[in-house]
Amino acid sequence: MAALAHHHRVLLSFTSFATPRTHLPCASSSPPPTHARLRGARVLRHASGGGGSSSAAPVSSSSLEELSRSCTTWSWRGMRVNYLVRGEGPPVLLVHGFGASVAHWRRNIGVLSESNTVYAIDLLGFGASDKPAGFSYTMETWAELILEFLDEVVKRPTVLVGNSVGSLACVIAASDSTRDLVRGLVLLNCSGGMNNKAIVDDWRIKLLLPLLWLIDFLLKQKSIASALFGRVKERENLKNILMSVYGNKDAVDDELVEIIRGPADTEGALDAFVSTVTGPPGPSPIALMPRIKIPVLVLWGDEDPFTPIDGPVGKYFSGLPSELPNVRLYMLEGVGHCPHDDRPDLVHEKLLPWLASLPSAAEPEVAVA
Repeated sequence: MAALAHHHRVLLSFTSFATPRTHLPCASSSPPPTHARLRGARVLRHASGGGGSSSAAPVSSSSLEELSRSCTTWSWRGMRVNYLVRGEGPPVLLVHGFGASVAHWRRNIGVLSESNTVYAIDLLGFGASDKPAGFSYTMETWAELILEFLDEVVKRPTVLVGNSVGSLACVIAASDSTRDLVRGLVLLNCSGGMNNKAIVDDWRIKLLLPLLWLIDFLLKQKSIASALFGRVKERENLKNILMSVYGNKDAVDDELVEIIRGPADTEGALDAFVSTVTGPPGPSPIALMPRIKIPVLVLWGDEDPFTPIDGPVGKYFSGLPSELPNVRLYMLEGVGHCPHDDRPDLVHEKLLPWLASLPSAAEPEVAVA
C-alpha cells in the first residue's frame, strides 16, 4: 500500500507537472523579427526573476539571457513557434517534455553546439510558442510540427533528441518520416502517451483509473481547473513536484522553478494544460518502435517516478536492444525523469560519442548496434 500511495502522489504531481508552459525566445538563420525578439525578451525576464544558482550541475549551463540571443519564431500554419539555433555541424533538434521549453536544455545546448548545429523548439502550447484558444493538443500534431520544422527550417537530415512526451513526439515523427528527414533518434525517459491514461496495462494505473477520470471531469470545469492551476503555479508546490521528479535534488534550483513557472502566467496556458492532461494519449511507442530503422539511443533514469523502469514502457525499452539491432540503451543510476537537466554529465558521456559515431548524411545509414 505504501508503494501505491507513492504512485498516487506521483500521478497527482504529474497532473501538476504538465501545467506550466515554459518560455524562452529563440533564433534562426534569418534575422529575427522585432516583435519576436521583444516578445521573447518579456518572457525571459519573467523567468529570470527567481535568481538562485545550484552546485548540482557538473557542467556549465547557458544563462537564459544568453539563450535568448539565439532565438526567434517560425510561423507554422499561422501560429508562432519559438525556437533556438546555435553552433555548426550536423543538426540536432531538442524537444522538451511537459511543462518545459527551450530553457530546459540550458545545461546541454552549449556542450552539444561545440560539434553540432543545435536547434531547440518550444512545442505549440508550451514556452513562448503560441497557445491558441480552443486548440486541441495531440501527440500527432506535435509530430507534424517537428517534421515540418525539419523540412522548412533545418532542411537537412537531423537527429531528434526528446525527453518525456517530447521523446514520444520524436518517435511518432521518426516512424512517419518518409523523406529522410530524421537520421537518428535519442530518447530520454520516453513517455507512454500524452498523459497517464495510455498506460492501462500497468496495475497501478488500473487501480487509479477512476481517479484519472475524475480529474479529467474536474479539469473540464473552468473554475475548478483555474483554481487547481493557480495552486500548481505556486513556487513551493512546483519545487516539491520537481524534487519528486529529479534524482539529483541539487539540480532543482530557483532558475528551474522559474523556467517552469513563467509561461504558466501567459495567455492560453491554462487551456493548453487542460487539453494536454484530458486529451487522447496518442500512439504508443511500443507499437511504433519496430517501424524505426535508423540508429536509436535510449537513456533512462532509474529513479523516474513517471515512467518507472519496472512499468510497461520502461520494461519494453529495457528489453528493446535484444530485439532491435539499431537500438542502444544505457541506464543512468540515481537519475529521474529529466536526465538532461538532472545529470547532464551522464547524458553527455553517452550522447556525444554516439552522435560522433553516426554516419554522415551523405553516407548510407546503417544500424548502430
